[in-house]
Amino acid sequence: MKYLSKEVRIGLAGVAALCILVYGINYLKGIHLFKPTSYFYVMFKNVNGLTKSTPVFADGYRVGIVRDLIYDYTQPGRVVAEIDVDPELRIPKGSTAELTTDMLGGIKMSLLLANNPRERIAVGDTIAGLVDNGMMEQVGHMIPQIEKMLPKLDSILTSVNQLLADQALTSTLHHVESLTANLDETSQQLNRMMKHELPELTGKLNRIGDNFVTISDNLKEIDYAAAMQKVDETLANVKRLTDQLNSKDNTVGLLLNDPALYNNLNATTANAASLLEDLKNHPKRYVHFSLFGKKDK
Repeated sequence: MKYLSKEVRIGLAGVAALCILVYGINYLKGIHLFKPTSYFYVMFKNVNGLTKSTPVFADGYRVGIVRDLIYDYTQPGRVVAEIDVDPELRIPKGSTAELTTDMLGGIKMSLLLANNPRERIAVGDTIAGLVDNGMMEQVGHMIPQIEKMLPKLDSILTSVNQLLADQALTSTLHHVESLTANLDETSQQLNRMMKHELPELTGKLNRIGDNFVTISDNLKEIDYAAAMQKVDETLANVKRLTDQLNSKDNTVGLLLNDPALYNNLNATTANAASLLEDLKNHPKRYVHFSLFGKKDK
């Protein structure tokens, strides 16, 4: 056996290095050259930036990668994605593949497996593809509405600018600042009152409560039966006095109830008044006075 020449050894080393390089690049892409896989085709109208080696998920678990992307030049608007998945994965008929866009703009493919345990898609068949743009699609639908709102927003901004330029707003803000300062001062006063005056007030209320308790205890000691008996006796005496005043059997009753006595008293009073008036006008009729003791006839 002859030894290999130097050139042959260099060539074999180069081939081995190239094989290792190819395997390493595919391994980094997620492609395992020596691992068996099942391939399928997914039909899209727009791959929305999908690239080779993009991972393929099923129920959130990575089950394969995108092997190749093929544009159908005979039928524009159709893009075929070749995917390699784990051979143990059984894809039921009616399943679809969906492209979704995350917040950072990344694209991923998800297999939406149908609930069909009896029938499955054969290896090499085509799967229907869907595109879900997520928030970007919603934003796209909102753009026409935003364009309609722009004139109104411009009018609102103009009104806000006019309002901010109004001196009345500045005055109102100053008033609000003054009101806030007053409220702060009031709050401090309330805090001082709660801290110092409220305990004193509470003590006074406690003393008042103690006094009420004492009064209640004193009221418990009162003989209400004896007191009510004295009240009844007093009321009976008042009733007897009232009956005597209404009766004519006594002097006070006659004075209050006999009209003849009242009329006589009025007549006597009138005569006395007339006598006093006559005595005032003609005193000589009733008084005789002389130095010599001689009567005036």
